[in-house]
Amino acid sequence: MFSAPYDSRWAPRRHLPITDKANALTGLYIFAAIAIVAIIVIVLFNQLISKRQMVNSGWADIDVQLKRRADLIPQLVTTVQAYAAHERQLFEDVAEKRNAALAAGNNATQRGEAESALSKPVGRLIALGEAYPELKANQNFLDLQKELSETENKIEMARRFYNGAVRELNTAVESFPSNVVAGGFGMGKRAFFEITAAGDRDVPTLGLNPQ
Repeated sequence: MFSAPYDSRWAPRRHLPITDKANALTGLYIFAAIAIVAIIVIVLFNQLISKRQMVNSGWADIDVQLKRRADLIPQLVTTVQAYAAHERQLFEDVAEKRNAALAAGNNATQRGEAESALSKPVGRLIALGEAYPELKANQNFLDLQKELSETENKIEMARRFYNGAVRELNTAVESFPSNVVAGGFGMGKRAFFEITAAGDRDVPTLGLNPQ
């Protein structure tokens, strides 16, 4: 008997059960959802890292200028001592506050308080120039006063940059959904850096402007 050749096109098709299709689609949806969430987490994490690096960079600039100011103060004290040796209590106060500022470390709040406390006796130290005409005319005193004023202005500019970066980071840390990512990776808010002591603002030669 004649037999036609086998043609697979005419073979009955086997279909996947409906449950298998549903499971496959569900798995695909789950995978897609996980991929989307992972991408969002990576993007938000990188944004947080970038903001944190900006904060750290701003703080490094502040630290450099504060250390520069700390280096200038002993030179200023030495110059003033030559004309006002009896102001021993003021010199001791400056030295004590300077040591406290240097020991404050990288805690922005504590550092700001210590530097503010230092600014007060430094302001009084500079003001002695008004009481001692010879000191006021001393070129070394004038140069140190100018350099200290420039350093104070740089501190103020660095402070504004740092606080702006902190504001952006803190906003991200508090806002959804980046707050979830920040909490998951242990990223917290950072403190602002403020110098608000009267000595900072009352002595015009320091060159700082009010906020």
